[in-house]
Amino acid sequence: MLKQGSDQSRIARLRRVMEADPLEGFVVFNPVNVRYLSGFTGTSGVLLITANQAVLLTDSRYLEQAEAQAGECQIVDIAGNQLRALESLIMAAQVETLAFEEDYLSFAAYGQMTQMIPGKRWLSRSELILRMRMVKDDEEIKRIRQAVAIADASFAQLLTGLKAGQREEEIALALEWYMRQAGASARSFDFIVASGWRSAMPHGVASTKELADGELLTLDFGAVYAGYCSDITRTLCLSRADDRQRAIYEIVLAANRAGIAALKPGISGREADAAARCVITEAGYGEQFGHGLGHSLGLEIHERPNLNRSEEQLLEPGMLVTVEPGIYLPGWGGVRIEDLVLVTQDGCEVLTQAPKEFIIIE
Repeated sequence: MLKQGSDQSRIARLRRVMEADPLEGFVVFNPVNVRYLSGFTGTSGVLLITANQAVLLTDSRYLEQAEAQAGECQIVDIAGNQLRALESLIMAAQVETLAFEEDYLSFAAYGQMTQMIPGKRWLSRSELILRMRMVKDDEEIKRIRQAVAIADASFAQLLTGLKAGQREEEIALALEWYMRQAGASARSFDFIVASGWRSAMPHGVASTKELADGELLTLDFGAVYAGYCSDITRTLCLSRADDRQRAIYEIVLAANRAGIAALKPGISGREADAAARCVITEAGYGEQFGHGLGHSLGLEIHERPNLNRSEEQLLEPGMLVTVEPGIYLPGWGGVRIEDLVLVTQDGCEVLTQAPKEFIIIE
């Protein structure tokens, strides 16, 4: 994270965004955004940001942790009633126009907040912080690189023991164990381990199905390191592969490479998606590629911008996106290949290093 208290800190950046809106205050409830702005990782915390205050409200369980992590913020004990403590701070700050995150706060919670803190103008402004999070700073990129390295190394370790007869859920458990040993704090999401006919399920989470020779195996996984996620997919085959498996794999690989080649500042998510999608469509499998080309990630596994047929957001240096085309044939199987890519000043950098040639586990 950029140095707390500097003109380039995230809270300082949010203040500049608020000034342009204009907003007098921002109440941040989403724990992910609280962490992003303040560094606080506890599960009970609300931020109040004004032009000259940054206050983190938490309870007695987290006061010491908050003091250590949120150095730019004044720490306030909610003393049992979060909204009442927030009301006192807002009244003291004499602010009238406040933003909140409409995509996080429930309708009931919004009603309670406006009832307990009346007479204020509340504006929904989730997109302001989400836009800030789209472009990663140097520290975020460093952490994501390490999360990718952990996933790559764990995949290499997994390959040494893969064999027919193993259950998909065993593979998922082994992969997570390797990641934990390598320094991951968690998995990024429920791993997709889908073999044979189940590989035609884009979100086929691990089951009790056993691997069999001659089957495709799709592995979609990622590690969390220092709060930041990675995401990678590789498809391989056990013992042998037939001509159709090889041909479809090569089509998806060509689409993956075309999508990566298109990535650069100024291109839209829609244009990147089209670059990869046309390869699969021209090969006759356009209807079997139903999802978007990719998404961003960071503190969460799915962030903006996306790469899909409707995304108009232009890519900028510092954005990270997955490139994950696939072909899925119900009853037969599927292939997906996914890399994590950093948009740079003059193009892009592929962070994922796991091999992409068609792997056959002998």
